[in-house]
Amino acid sequence: MNEYKVTSNISLIKQPTKVVIDDAEKKLKDLRKKLGKLQDTMYAHGKYAVLVCLQGMDTSGKDSLIREVFKAFNVRGVEVHSFKVPTELELKHDYIWRHYIALPARGKFGVFNRTHYENVLVTRVHPGYILGENIPSVSSVEDIDDAFWDTRFEQINNFEKHIAENGTIIFKFFLNLSKNEQKYRLLRRLNKQEKNWKFSPGDLKERKLWDKYQECYEDAINRTSKAHAPWYTIPADDKPSARYIVAKTIYDALQEYTDIAEPELDDDVKANIELYKHQLNNE
Repeated sequence: MNEYKVTSNISLIKQPTKVVIDDAEKKLKDLRKKLGKLQDTMYAHGKYAVLVCLQGMDTSGKDSLIREVFKAFNVRGVEVHSFKVPTELELKHDYIWRHYIALPARGKFGVFNRTHYENVLVTRVHPGYILGENIPSVSSVEDIDDAFWDTRFEQINNFEKHIAENGTIIFKFFLNLSKNEQKYRLLRRLNKQEKNWKFSPGDLKERKLWDKYQECYEDAINRTSKAHAPWYTIPADDKPSARYIVAKTIYDALQEYTDIAEPELDDDVKANIELYKHQLNNE
């Protein structure tokens, strides 16, 4: 699935929002079992962590993708974190702190549903939010200039480089939803009573800022897609296909780590396996 990997600057408007893969649901069912087994091996191996970052506009399908892609995982092996508006405690720390403490341990998968990139997306569209961080060098919105964002992107790149160098395999997926599909999904939330709870009037306010968000996403992707932490732009209008593409991308990339294997028993234990069986069978 390398065709979705960002290896040079892209124009987001030229990226596809819809790809339909035949039998995507069946293919995903088979693949997620393989991913689950691979995670078991990685847990025993204990050398790598996997961080899956999901970003996308409202209704792009992040929640359902997490549910479907990781359904076959042992619950001990995957941790999902949904990052909402920062809490009072989180605002007393730097903006990456809450993400750093949520990173997966070696042997585990971590999924960030919205990520540290909110700090160069939502806050860039609404720079007034930055004032809530109480940063010493920022006393007004006028202080949030291009140099501020340049520094923040550098900090994010350094954060990802640091964790990658220490054993975290990073995947960053932008679920590329079309504006028309978002309209359909928002209307569905309003038309289906059991989906009403998902709707917020704020969704419509943010929708009016669609073009600004797309501009910020494009800039963030182009500035931060690195070999050790690549971005993938995933066509998101067809949910089953998007889920399969994400799962296939993760699985194919992890297959390249040929050192991932279950640890072998030491020679003394292997030499005495029959003895241990005998002891147990004759209790």
